[in-house]
Amino acid sequence: MHSRKQVTALTLRPYQLLCMVCRVGGYSAHPRADILDKLLAAVRANPDIPVTLRCNSSSVYAYQDPGPEDDTEEGGEYNRKRDLDILQRLDLAPGSTLPARTLVMRLLARFETAAGTCSYPGVTGDAWRGCGAACAGHYEQGRAKGLAAMIPPRPGDEMAREKRLSVERMYAARQLSIRPHLLMCAVCHYGEHGGMTGALKEDNLVEFLDIVRSEPDTPVVMAKGADWMICAPCPQRVPGLNACVNEAGSGGLSNEKRDLDLLQKLGLRYGDALPARQLYLLLFERVPNSASICARDNPPYSVWWDGCGEANRLGGKEAYARGRQMLLAEFGSPNQVSGTERTRGN
Repeated sequence: MHSRKQVTALTLRPYQLLCMVCRVGGYSAHPRADILDKLLAAVRANPDIPVTLRCNSSSVYAYQDPGPEDDTEEGGEYNRKRDLDILQRLDLAPGSTLPARTLVMRLLARFETAAGTCSYPGVTGDAWRGCGAACAGHYEQGRAKGLAAMIPPRPGDEMAREKRLSVERMYAARQLSIRPHLLMCAVCHYGEHGGMTGALKEDNLVEFLDIVRSEPDTPVVMAKGADWMICAPCPQRVPGLNACVNEAGSGGLSNEKRDLDLLQKLGLRYGDALPARQLYLLLFERVPNSASICARDNPPYSVWWDGCGEANRLGGKEAYARGRQMLLAEFGSPNQVSGTERTRGN
């Protein structure tokens, strides 16, 4: 771990990820408890801190070999195998760097137990006795406490306050801002529920649709990242980064790609603004099916995978198609968007 006044990045051996979970599970006698407690404190203070996983591989990845300094007492071969076993299960290469949140979520999903990784069913020799605490239940108890034991969730009172303030701002504003792909999310919600619903606790899409349907000339600005106006109350929003960490904790890579893919389809840039009706007619003309923007064919545990991408793999979501038809009936025909000029938002 880097020892600076303010920790900005961490370097770990892969096995230390499992040891951190064991520590959360009550392994009070861990021989390196002080190091693990510092690592846990750094992750809890900044769940999206970059973490680099380095291990000894003696292969084409030898450039990142950290040496034996952090090896545990079980021996060199055991330490090499354990680290590589962990990386293989996480589908990562030695030297990979990911946000702590992403690594912890992937670890908890891929490893139900430390047995079989930190210890083996039978002892084949002195070099392979494994960690004596691997079968003591510490890892399993730590994992049972869930993600919140290592990555604290957004406080409920903070999200409720942000919901109230952002909705007040929306209804008082002369223009709205929204990250591009959420235009489509609003259509999906509208189509899935057959029209307007009550306000959602986790975002302001319902309020957005209420305003643009009643005042279709309202300018809508294309915003970058998890913009406060729509995303303020989301439990997956990281306010300090203006970022979304969604299902895989990946920093919203899949959502950012959706934003850029949609901007390209619409011929727009971040900061561009169009009246809401014209913007939606342009969307409906150029994106008749949600699959072209939202589908993903990445495997689970990929930083590009998410549930929406999976749901769109087989031709797009019916909710988008239905919502598109409903809103077209309100806003008009796509062929009415010709000659639309964009402006730059304030």
